[in-house]
Amino acid sequence: MQHPSGTVFHLTAWKNVIEKTFGHKSFYFLAEKGNRILGILPVFEIKSLLFGHFFVSVPFAEIGGILADNVETEQFIFNHAVGMTEAKKAQYLEIRNRRSIEGLKTKSLYYNFRKNIFPDHEENLKAIPRKSRAMVRNAIKKRLVSETGHHLLPDFYRILALNYHRLGTPIFPKGLFQNFLKEYKDLADILIVKTSEGDLAAAVLFFVFKDQMVPYYAGSDFSFRRLGPNDFMYWELMKLAVEKKCTIFDYGRSKEGTGSFSFKKHWGFKPEPLSYQYHLVKTVNIPNLSPTNPRYQKKIELWQKMPHFMTKFMGPFISRNLV
Repeated sequence: MQHPSGTVFHLTAWKNVIEKTFGHKSFYFLAEKGNRILGILPVFEIKSLLFGHFFVSVPFAEIGGILADNVETEQFIFNHAVGMTEAKKAQYLEIRNRRSIEGLKTKSLYYNFRKNIFPDHEENLKAIPRKSRAMVRNAIKKRLVSETGHHLLPDFYRILALNYHRLGTPIFPKGLFQNFLKEYKDLADILIVKTSEGDLAAAVLFFVFKDQMVPYYAGSDFSFRRLGPNDFMYWELMKLAVEKKCTIFDYGRSKEGTGSFSFKKHWGFKPEPLSYQYHLVKTVNIPNLSPTNPRYQKKIELWQKMPHFMTKFMGPFISRNLV
């Protein structure tokens, strides 16, 4: 909470959610001097039949990595994490950084989108580029409505499972999101969007961390695309951020060349590259577990063709490894 680079993913609430949902074991490194903590690094051990044995900071998160008061402390913690990775004969250690650590192999795959917002709704609306602002106004004109609350978890999960199936991605178990709401309490919530006829059109699970609004898991029903439910959803979330005294809206990560990357750029957010870095032990190549990897394309297409009920049943058994 005190470090300027601290994130919602560094909190022990994230640790509790991942351990309770998936059973992945965590190791939290602390650098201390006297009774003062100088640095931390949360690391999780992943043992997967599909993807092998490795360590990552932090799984299912956009950002992880070391929080330290200085470079010497950062290197001290990193050396201990490397030592554990090698002692346990894992394939590699992955650290998800916003800022690169010198000397490590780096994969440039994801970009983060975040910017400051105004305390005034009209100012925020004016800051949205013309085409996206028109979509927001059209959604308001079409009388879309939003609602927030933990009780909306079933609606959220239904729309997310539908969206993941369309994208060819295995859905996470519902328990993951139940645990997020339970562990983060009032720092996590759900917002849904409905049409004027009451049809569920979009949903998002978001976090509030310090002065930041962090929408993280989101989906929409493609059949309502003409109404602009995504634009409306994020506009409603931006309004909520103002009410919660947030000054930063963090749109999260996206891969270049994807629809979400373009969507966020069209909202006036500037992409900033994230540094996913690796210490390789039992492999010579940087791992690529991303859906953009051509080797997974046929599997994605097969998943998209499967009946929806089968993907909801099988998805949670596979997604625990998609860290």
